Amino acid sequence: MRKIIHVDMDAFYASVEQRDNPALRGQAVIVGGRPDSRGVVAACSYEARAFGIHSAMPSAEAARRCPQAIFVKPRFEVYKRVSAHVHEVFREFTEIIEPLSLDEAYLDVSNSDLFEGSAVRMAREIRAEIRTRTALVASAGVSYNKFLAKLASDHDKPDGLYCVLPEQGEAYVASLPVGRFHGVGRVTEARMHALGIDTGADLRALSLAELESEFGKSALWYFNIARGIDERPVRVSRTRKSMGGERTFSRDLTDPARMMDVLGELASDVFQDLGQRELLARTVTVKVRFSDFETLTRAHSERSQPVNAAIIRRALPVLLERALAQRPGPRVRLLGISFSGLAHRGDDRPRQLELDDL
Repeated sequence: MRKIIHVDMDAFYASVEQRDNPALRGQAVIVGGRPDSRGVVAACSYEARAFGIHSAMPSAEAARRCPQAIFVKPRFEVYKRVSAHVHEVFREFTEIIEPLSLDEAYLDVSNSDLFEGSAVRMAREIRAEIRTRTALVASAGVSYNKFLAKLASDHDKPDGLYCVLPEQGEAYVASLPVGRFHGVGRVTEARMHALGIDTGADLRALSLAELESEFGKSALWYFNIARGIDERPVRVSRTRKSMGGERTFSRDLTDPARMMDVLGELASDVFQDLGQRELLARTVTVKVRFSDFETLTRAHSERSQPVNAAIIRRALPVLLERALAQRPGPRVRLLGISFSGLAHRGDDRPRQLELDDL
């Protein structure tokens, strides 16, 4: 039986800001774009969450919901340093660590002899060490697989520790709304609700064949998690699925030529980052968000070779045109680009070209 711990720092960015600036403690803190900008919330404190504010919300909307909120510019270098200290704690308990982001990770402690092999006691000590070394609070979930450990870490936030035992797994999942499940996004959640699937118990009532007819390739995942089953290992080395960048404009863009300039700049920056990490990509995706917040993405993939500068130069105007064709007189508030299908560059693979002409 595996023993998995999921550790999640509570309101990480905002908590770092409150730690470093005592005047922010107890205040509704929003890390991200200014309230008079067209940026979005990167993170917020629990005091701000009480007003319904959440990450990715437009900053202007957050300011309307909580006029007294204090907006703070992100300090990602500081967050990375703090994250490094947190991961030092993890490594004192196991080498089998799968980082998900700066502020959360899975730990497999199945073979650890610490605390007589008790994963709950290890999780308690991990949280205590993080608090001692960083003055920050983490929540942790303990269970026999990753899916349940992640659910458990969110069970009693903030500053929580919760364990789902093997004999409790199926019943625990049955009681939860499907929107809580990893792999069920907002669109899928709405579709499930339309089918009368509101809880894990409702999901478990459907056969695999019924799920396949509604959800295709995702059916087996839904079938298994409804029964508390998740065989995924904790992966020590995780390959990034994509890398990208985006830009929000203070005034809507209406000129396609200007949009192409922005996409070119974004592509150059991200492509350079890929090169520094020795990564190759097979797919390039353009993201366009309009003034009414409708968002479209258009992608181009290469099967025979990784994308290079020449391919990107040809693909970007086509992808942008395909996105804009859906909206007459488009007014664009955000543009983004991402590269996916990533793989590490091998000596036998073609090298990427430079993007200095993009």
